[in-house]
Amino acid sequence: MKIAMVSECASPLAELGATDTGGRTVHVAGLAAAYARRGHQVTVYTRRDHPSLPREVNTDAGYRVVHVPAGPAEPIPGDHVLPYLGDFGTFLQRQWGLDTPDIVHAHYWMSGLAAELAARANGIPVVVTFHALGTVRRRHLGLADASPRSRIRFERLIAGRAAHIVATCSEEVVELTRMGVPRFRVSVVPSGIDLSAFTPEGPAAERGQRHRMHRVLSVGRLVPRKGFDVAIKALTELPDTELVIAGGPVGDDIDDDSEGRRLRRLATEYGVHERLRMIGPVRRSELPRWYRSADVVLCTPWYEPFGMVALEAMACRKPVVATAVGGLLDTVVDGVTGRLVAPPDPVTLARAVRPLLEDRTLRETWGAAGYQRAAGRYAWDQLALETLTAYHRAAPAHAGEVVSSAR
Repeated sequence: MKIAMVSECASPLAELGATDTGGRTVHVAGLAAAYARRGHQVTVYTRRDHPSLPREVNTDAGYRVVHVPAGPAEPIPGDHVLPYLGDFGTFLQRQWGLDTPDIVHAHYWMSGLAAELAARANGIPVVVTFHALGTVRRRHLGLADASPRSRIRFERLIAGRAAHIVATCSEEVVELTRMGVPRFRVSVVPSGIDLSAFTPEGPAAERGQRHRMHRVLSVGRLVPRKGFDVAIKALTELPDTELVIAGGPVGDDIDDDSEGRRLRRLATEYGVHERLRMIGPVRRSELPRWYRSADVVLCTPWYEPFGMVALEAMACRKPVVATAVGGLLDTVVDGVTGRLVAPPDPVTLARAVRPLLEDRTLRETWGAAGYQRAAGRYAWDQLALETLTAYHRAAPAHAGEVVSSAR
């Protein structure tokens, strides 16, 4: 099957931690590689954001990346790419007119907009994964939402025209049905995990002079919606415990970041600054070491479309305490692989964490259950097969190719 994946500003070749890279980058790369292993011909289209980038790259994983000339060849924040989607779509339309894919899978609403414009002219079915919906983002961020004002209107248009929608969590399905999308046009397929990289076995980050203290770990970009402030406040209820926060701006000292400064001030205000360690950006290859070093991993966002951190922690056999929002509701099984808390206030969070710190057997039991869940549900090869089934529903004419290549 010839599959075109469109990811306008989340290249599978990008280094995680940079602007506009994160869970979507992991998702696109993992899915494309899994398709290639099954014998499908996969091309990922992403915006050219540096003048030295080649037009095409054939990856070691077996799929091709095409850098689309749309706008200046320099990094642009995702919220500012909209004016260049016309050029992006024109490029795709020209390419697909010469070499027509069997199906197009667009990742994110702006990718969906460009893909719909190009695919319609060539009669190609389009599957869309939004990864995050503007209605949810606007509800939680309010005036802090920097998305274009037209985003929600465009998402409704894209959802209405798409041949099928692949949602990453159950909560997203509810939101889509509120937008008027029939349930039969939506499949739920979560994001996956590289189980060869995130494993319980391997080195752990050293604790140094704090080896006698418990360690809780939070991972993510330093933005308010990640809820790191709740974790910091919870430290007042968790004696003999340090909080490590991994994440932040790339290439800059963490103290130069406004959110980093706010969190350090908060730690000082609550008298826990000596037990807060902010280590800045961590390469993805180094993240497993930090997960293995933790007693408990915290995920305390206001909202979370999927929740990659929780899954990575589970794959490293660590219990997770998370807020009961978005994809975390699907990933974390309350009382089995970790604990879900609502609302995400410091006292509730501390109450959920404390029994795990006090009972090593409980930590190991929930950690083992989390590992089994990660390995049994979130391997990329399995999720690729589920997504291919969604393609079958979008393009029944190619059902034979899906089945034969999935064996």
